[in-house]
Amino acid sequence: NELIPSCPSHLKPVVGIKFDTLQQGISFYESYARVSGFDTRLYSTMKRKSDGKISLKYCVCNKEGFRETPRLQSNCKKKRPITRMGCNSRITLKLINDQDNYIIFSFHEGHTHPLTTPNSAHHSKQSRNLTLAHKNTSWIIVVQILELLNPTN
Repeated sequence: NELIPSCPSHLKPVVGIKFDTLQQGISFYESYARVSGFDTRLYSTMKRKSDGKISLKYCVCNKEGFRETPRLQSNCKKKRPITRMGCNSRITLKLINDQDNYIIFSFHEGHTHPLTTPNSAHHSKQSRNLTLAHKNTSWIIVVQILELLNPTN
């Protein structure tokens, strides 16, 4: 059984939607994911041999696949929580050969894990970006700590 996210129809990916750039297609899928209750990650890229241009780009749910076994072994210093659950939700963006545009070539909507609710969406990785004010404040704090540790007389 797969879970199908509910979201406004204008945000739902449909095979054949055209984008002027690859980044626009990626941003579209990230917006869909944010509204639908999951995070994304960029998975794989295929490039054309003739000019090195990206011909296929796969964007997947961040719970796609499974972790490699070496990271799960007991001799690892830093044990990471199991976050990947074999989810198959993904989008494939394909370069249109005669143009520099990309289209949604394939889209798998179903998820194998619970989705986040709007109340807990602020905990997702994509929602945890620092604003410029936070970054500046953090930098000031670091400078003040360094001055305390190494006073210049």
